[in-house]
Formats: sequence, structure tokens, C-alpha cells
Amino acid sequence: MTKLHRAYSSGSVDLTTRDSADLAATYDEVSDHQFEHGKQLISDLGILSGERVLDVGMGTGRLAAHVAGIVGPSGHLIGIDPLPLRVEIAKTKSAENFEAGVGRAEDLSAFADASFDVVYLNSVFHWVADKPQALSEIFRVLKGGGRLGLNSQDASRPNESRVFLKDALLEAGVQADYDVVHPSLGVSRTALEALLATAGFVCLAIEARTLVDVFADVDALIAWSSSSSFGNFLIGISTSDRAAIRDELGRKLACKAGPQGIQLQRYLMFATARKPSTS
Repeated sequence: MTKLHRAYSSGSVDLTTRDSADLAATYDEVSDHQFEHGKQLISDLGILSGERVLDVGMGTGRLAAHVAGIVGPSGHLIGIDPLPLRVEIAKTKSAENFEAGVGRAEDLSAFADASFDVVYLNSVFHWVADKPQALSEIFRVLKGGGRLGLNSQDASRPNESRVFLKDALLEAGVQADYDVVHPSLGVSRTALEALLATAGFVCLAIEARTLVDVFADVDALIAWSSSSSFGNFLIGISTSDRAAIRDELGRKLACKAGPQGIQLQRYLMFATARKPSTS
């Protein structure tokens, strides 16, 4: 467990306090990467018309609105997120069968036992501080036979953007704790399997997938990293050091540039699981 994991799990660090209206709006504009792989997760879950679905960590509600269209008027989608500014944007997308509100994965007390057919977390699980508590709550609110779907950064295989940033920090001579300036609470495949089993789930599949993200330039990558981490990118780094990191990162990413832009591989684990049916 890293220093960040310990601090976040103990409650001494809260990564949800650095968001801003600008970051939330930027995320809504540039979140195509997460929206597209979110649709993969929804396909894996086989969500049906008429089902009752909970989106945990919905962000600005792009994927939630998509799923609301799948469940249709006879179904219902509820989305929660701990970031109020993003919830406000999500509310502009809501419809009769789509509700959006503030909430955390670790506390689903607003919902009754066995009240959802499906719960999913798209690019959220690696931000959840108390993963056992979150999975326990999800298990409780799922109906017997209900499905859980999530995708998460793999702690054992960092995304290419993280590798390049770490090298850029070193080359720029910036003294900083990398786990703090670019935090992630990802888990390994083995850890995820254990977490699901301990919570009582029957694991259906865990698959490592390689995705390719394309950025127009280094500034687009930085804007994405800042907005998707709700302000938890290059924490505590001075303006001058940020400029040095940006320049060094741009030089290092030249080898990844192509006609469409900078292409970087991202590695996610996609997991689906089921709550056992009650007898």
C-alpha cells in the first residue's frame, strides 16, 4: 500500500476537494475516452430495457444518460457522484427515468436493500478509498442475481501517460512524490478478485484491455489529466515547475505523435460479477 493509499483510506486526505467549475466543464467536453470505454462496460453487462440501474461515480452524466436510453421509460437510472459541480452538469442531462445526486460509493444508505438490477462504476474504482466498504454496499443494494460491472486502472501496469510523466518529472529536476502529484488508487487483478470474493460476489470475468487515447498535443493531455482527476494532477507543483514539466513532457511525447495526434496506451481491467440469487 502506497503512502497515498494509507492517507486516503485513513481520511487524512480527501481527493474530492480540488474540483472547480472550469475542471468540471472541461471534463464534460473532453471525456470521450471514458465515455467510449464505458460503453464497452455497459455492453459487457447486457443491460436490458426496464432494468433499474445505479451509476456510482457518474461524473457529468454522459454515460448515465446513455444507459437511461437503454433502460427506457419502463426502467430507471440513478447516478451519484461525490463532486457537486459535476452532479449539477449531470442534472442538465437528466430525464424522467434518470436522477442525479451527490453520493459516495462507500455510503449507499439512501438506497434500500435489493433495489437495483445493475450497479456499475466506470473509471471510478481506482478513486474509491474504502473498496471493501464500497463493494459491501453495492452487494447490499443489488437484487439477488443482480450484476456489478467496473473497470479500473491496473496497479501493476501503469498507463503510458503515467510513465512519460514520471520520466518528465525526473528530467525536469522536479523533486516531488509521484504518487501525490499524479494519484491513483488502482488495484491488481489478484487484489480485485479477492475483493469481489470477500464481498460475496461470483466473479463472471476479469479482462485486461489495452485502449488507445489520442490527444491533439501535450496541452490536451494535461487538460485531460487535470479534469479527469478533478484537480488532483501535479498537486503542490509551482507554476515554474509545471512549465518545465510541460516542456519536458512535450519533448518525450514526440515519439508518440502521429498524423492524428499523440497516441498513448491505457490499460484497464474490466470486471463483471453477480450477486448470488436468493433461494
